[in-house]
Amino acid sequence: MEIFDIDRWQEIAATLGKNKLRTFLTAFGVFWGLFMLIMMLGSGNGLQNGMNKDFSGFATNSIYIWTQRTSKPYAGLPPGRRFNLRNEDIKALREQVPEADVISARNQLGGYRGGNNVTRGTIAGAFSVMGDYPQITEVQKIDVFNGRFINRFDIEEKRKVAVVGTRVQEVLFKNDEEPVNDYIRINGVYFKVIGVFKSDKSGDRADRDLSTIYIPFTTFQQAFNYGDRVGWFAITSQPHIPATETEAKVLQVLASRHRIAPDDDRAFGHFNAEKEFTQMNGLFAGIKALIWIVGLGTLLAGVIGVSNIMLIVVKERTSEIGIRRALGATPWKIVSQIILESVVLTTIAGYTGLVAGVGILELIARNLPDGGTNMFLNPEVDLNVALQALTILIIAGALAGLIPARRAIALSTVDALRDEQ
Repeated sequence: MEIFDIDRWQEIAATLGKNKLRTFLTAFGVFWGLFMLIMMLGSGNGLQNGMNKDFSGFATNSIYIWTQRTSKPYAGLPPGRRFNLRNEDIKALREQVPEADVISARNQLGGYRGGNNVTRGTIAGAFSVMGDYPQITEVQKIDVFNGRFINRFDIEEKRKVAVVGTRVQEVLFKNDEEPVNDYIRINGVYFKVIGVFKSDKSGDRADRDLSTIYIPFTTFQQAFNYGDRVGWFAITSQPHIPATETEAKVLQVLASRHRIAPDDDRAFGHFNAEKEFTQMNGLFAGIKALIWIVGLGTLLAGVIGVSNIMLIVVKERTSEIGIRRALGATPWKIVSQIILESVVLTTIAGYTGLVAGVGILELIARNLPDGGTNMFLNPEVDLNVALQALTILIIAGALAGLIPARRAIALSTVDALRDEQ
């Protein structure tokens, strides 16, 4: 095919420009199909990016376990009983659950999202105070950018030290004040600030994280009269071992230690991040499959429209085709011309839809709040995927022109010349 033949391109321009409204409506069908595919893929990626950002703050193979009321009698004990996790449970889990990688006991002053009286001089604020081991950084991300985090010496010596979030720093310290090595008071107990951490999250979740103060777990129990109580466990599973398997083993050990009925599903509250992450990935895989089915269906409808229009064009040019055949034009030359017209139409319309879709997604991304929202982040489309979609469209355009082209060469030269336009 002589693609660079100027006469061919002049003929294509004349053919497509002969009926501008028809050409526009046909091209719009193709444009809309690729445009919607790009927009749906970008939106799906935006939702998945938001989900991945939520999970990026902690290990996806982690599990969290805490106590609730028992719901069944067991070993002479009544239902509705409250019980507490203890320090001895830490050693028992490490010995009896080899499937677990990190086992970190945790306490929180005031309960979930508890506000506490934290002061520095005459300035006061309500913040969440966590008692933790250094291993908690292997379960969830804590980005200390000034100073350091809790270490094993802080645990062993029960040091009164604290790591604060940037929100705590903003409230308790002035802009020109250095928080590290200064002191804050939590419920009347003085703690030395040894580090400040930040968060890459956004919205309410970032505010909650940055309004947190971490102190050594052992210091927490001693300073606030918690005895040997443990609020809950944050645990990660060993590599290549499903978190569900580790979770079941941990629950079995804790139920045995605290005389809980083996079939009492309400005695422990637990959250399996791996299970949730797997379910969310499966959901987004299904969403992507649905997007491709709907998007390709829309593209197919546009391509069918191109094929139908090319059939009309062939019908209108029957006499012209007959004259060409009479002058010695080969069947391939006629076929290639019609296919080229179809490919040009679908390519221009498809590329325009691709550019428009990517442009609007970029505009949406730029107008999102910094870091996106809690559920939507960076709605982008992979360049390779976009080019693959455009390539599929071009191939479909060629196939769309093949049927009218075959019909054109199927006409005998005499019948084509006799046709009246």
